[in-house]
Amino acid sequence: MIRTTLRQLRAEALRLMLSSLAIVLGVAFIAGTLIFVDGMRAGAYERAGAFDRHTDLAVHSTTDDPLPPVLVEKVRALDGVAAAEGELLGSGGIVGADGRPVLGYAVLAAIPVDAALRSYDVVAGRLPDRPGEVVLDAATAEQESFALGSGVRVGGGGGAARPYTLVGTVDVAGTARDVGGPFIGLVGADALAVTGQRGYDRIMVAARPGVADGALVQRAAEAVGAGATVKTRQRILDDAVTDAVRDLEQFNMVLLTFAGVAVVVAGFVIANTFAIVLAQRTRRTALLRLVGATRGQLFRAALLEAALVGLVASAAGVLIGVALAGGMNQVMTRLDAPVPGGLAVTASTVLVSLLLGTAITMGAALLPAWRGTRVAPVAALTDAAVQPARGAGRLRLTAGAVVFATGIAALVAAAYAVQVVLVAAGGVLTFFGIVLFGPVLVPALVRVLGWPARRLFGATAGLAVANAVRNPRRIAATATALVIGIGLVSAFVVGARSTKDGIERSVDAEIGVDWLVTGIGGDLPAPLVAELRARPELAVVHEQRGAVAADVRVQAAHPALVGRTLTGVVSGQVDRLGPGQVLVHRELAEARGWTTGSTVTVRGRSLRVAAVVTADGPTLAGSPVPAGHVIEVVDADFAALFPDERGYLAEIDPADGVSAEQARAAIEAVVARYPTANLMDQGAYKKMLTATVDMLLALVTALLGLAVVIALVGVANTLSLSVVERTRENAVLRAVGLTRRRMRAMLAVEAVLMALVGALLGVGLGTGVSAAAMALLARISGDFAVVLPVGQLGLILGVAVLAALVASVLPARRALSRPVVEALADQ
Repeated sequence: MIRTTLRQLRAEALRLMLSSLAIVLGVAFIAGTLIFVDGMRAGAYERAGAFDRHTDLAVHSTTDDPLPPVLVEKVRALDGVAAAEGELLGSGGIVGADGRPVLGYAVLAAIPVDAALRSYDVVAGRLPDRPGEVVLDAATAEQESFALGSGVRVGGGGGAARPYTLVGTVDVAGTARDVGGPFIGLVGADALAVTGQRGYDRIMVAARPGVADGALVQRAAEAVGAGATVKTRQRILDDAVTDAVRDLEQFNMVLLTFAGVAVVVAGFVIANTFAIVLAQRTRRTALLRLVGATRGQLFRAALLEAALVGLVASAAGVLIGVALAGGMNQVMTRLDAPVPGGLAVTASTVLVSLLLGTAITMGAALLPAWRGTRVAPVAALTDAAVQPARGAGRLRLTAGAVVFATGIAALVAAAYAVQVVLVAAGGVLTFFGIVLFGPVLVPALVRVLGWPARRLFGATAGLAVANAVRNPRRIAATATALVIGIGLVSAFVVGARSTKDGIERSVDAEIGVDWLVTGIGGDLPAPLVAELRARPELAVVHEQRGAVAADVRVQAAHPALVGRTLTGVVSGQVDRLGPGQVLVHRELAEARGWTTGSTVTVRGRSLRVAAVVTADGPTLAGSPVPAGHVIEVVDADFAALFPDERGYLAEIDPADGVSAEQARAAIEAVVARYPTANLMDQGAYKKMLTATVDMLLALVTALLGLAVVIALVGVANTLSLSVVERTRENAVLRAVGLTRRRMRAMLAVEAVLMALVGALLGVGLGTGVSAAAMALLARISGDFAVVLPVGQLGLILGVAVLAALVASVLPARRALSRPVVEALADQ
């Protein structure tokens, strides 16, 4: 039986090569992901301790408060300490040679002055030794044409940009300080001044030679007190590695999730392929049974064939995966995010990929192999048994209907129960309902969609419909593979469009001004808003700020803008809002018994209630403040109550008689001095908020695209193998007058119907899941509703139809390649 199986494999190598393409692609995705991430992990381990090569101890705060500079001096004075420096990581920005801020989030770091603690790799020049000096990463310095000794204006949350002298460039590529934007290094005092921070993130310590680590740790712990903790060098390195790998592991899980979807689709395709191949061997199987082969031998032979096919396909997938990982590396490099460590092809990755691909192939072949040995030898020698086309049993159809209904019910109930788990469960159950009920549902949809095709193409389309629905299980399995990929793509497309629409509506409702200034990477610089308010061209400058005090959220408001979010006034007059006056939201007023004219106390300051209002606003998950417990005060009162609280957004309106161009020029004159602030109008602000959604959608579509490709390979597989099965039948049709063009049209219509049904079911499933998710979000925040991107969904269906047409080319060529007389004699 082994020799027979091997001969059979050699004889049908070409057919099985096409059949195994789904496994090749699925394993390539898995292998490419593992190789790519292993390379990133190797680079992360290599550079994790890049800035602690000379650090023996580190002091970290155990609270949210930074470590004060005076504590650095205290640690430096300890017996056994050779050097101690404060370090912080914050955000900043630089002004380019053209006078405009350099785009991108910039990391600003305090660099040690003492040589005993310096661990930076200097590319040119030196590290800063005194205030007024700066180093940049080599890439930014080259891009902006900054020469050593030239002036560089650096700014951050602490104020406007100030000039510093560039004394060197450093290499931070592949480290946690390489985030795609500039890297700025200053001495500690300058770093504190630019960022506006009151202290350091940690204190780096270098020990004197011969000093025992344990004794020094104990002395440092006693010196810093209960508000800080001391870490040894080994713990510093361990934490650095953990931080470097944590995000990488999450990235790995995301990629492997999409790879898993591709592998599941490949499993559906390969199972359908083996079912067709083994069904076509019914007569050959019967002959083997007649000459003495047992059912067990035939079953094991089929599994051996699946194992060999899976192993060869997996090996090819690993090779393609290496190329795929290399391509991903090149893409990251072109996106200015080079991957440290290159590619890492490990034995474990190769072994896992080979075992997974082989196991998936064998698992997919189990049921077809078992069914293929159930046919009695005598019955299998008759023509009636050559093409078995059994429908689904009542138990399967009943279970499918129940599971499908349960999934729909879960999706509907998700919004009312406000449970994300129900959305996921509903989507999974609905999909499995489609799988189980598919042998009835898919042929029915094929007949419905085939009606207009029959009207257009006549008998040719009628033959295509009849061929497509001949084996309900086969066409259901082919369509189901498409449902997975297209369903997920559709869910993300509808979800993304609905989310973007909700964000835009929220901006329209809450932002009623012409211009916005936002902080880049953090809050707005402290003096910026005051300088904007001093400009006579601007009538309204409102910094959005909020803080929590005694289970109440206090929000800054502007009398000219406050009405935009109000949905109603319960009592009082909103236009009375001013210094010493507040607006109270109804939920808080009812809970505290406040009415118009009541006096409320916030952080020891007495304020009077001008009005009780109702307003739109999101329910913040995990917020310590109950929903609706909000007080709104004018900007001046908020600044008095919370002098250190900053906002990330300022709303600006021009004064009467000032044109938009004049207002923009006035704002730019101020913002140009603050490289961590950005000016935009409403349209640009919306685009900024939705850019992440667009980027995520593009990434998801690209990752799920492979699953859709695999499913379309399944369409080509089914059609190609069905052509082999119908060799004599097609020859008869050609003999009675079916032209070559009509034969191609018949197979094209059959492929399109299979793909279109799968695509429609996928779009319906994805839209349903997104509708449930949007309904859930609408219960939390009223700004979300389902929006169908008809153009994008139509494009998905169009691509599926076009791909099906392409998939029908090779099967049609095969059907027409043999002479009619020879095909009539086919057995």
